[in-house]
Amino acid sequence: MSQVPAELPDKKKTPLVEIDWNGSVLILRLVGPNVGQRESPIITDEFNPYFKKHGKSIKHLVLDLTNVTFMSSMGLGMCIACRNLANAQGASSILFGMNKDLQALMAMMKIEKMYKIAKNNDELQKLVR
Repeated sequence: MSQVPAELPDKKKTPLVEIDWNGSVLILRLVGPNVGQRESPIITDEFNPYFKKHGKSIKHLVLDLTNVTFMSSMGLGMCIACRNLANAQGASSILFGMNKDLQALMAMMKIEKMYKIAKNNDELQKLVR
């Protein structure tokens, strides 16, 4: 079991994910373009400490897929696991920035039913108020 670092930065950028925490909204911006078997566990290891440290303080989780063009079944599983972590903390889960192919994939796999969808920045701002 991994330890939660004592100091977790509010903004963190790695080659695969940018994490932004503002005290109530946790934004996970996947760098992309592919989220597959290699990327999914690495991304999960990056965001898990934020859930462990901030827990019930997280009111909204935003999964920003603006830069993602392809997602494998492992990537989809990571989206579900991320939503489950947020749900366990009582946070709403929001998908943002999906292209048409990702929207179709999320709909086909019924994952879009687990999330609120923000099609643009205005919709996102309304959802995180």
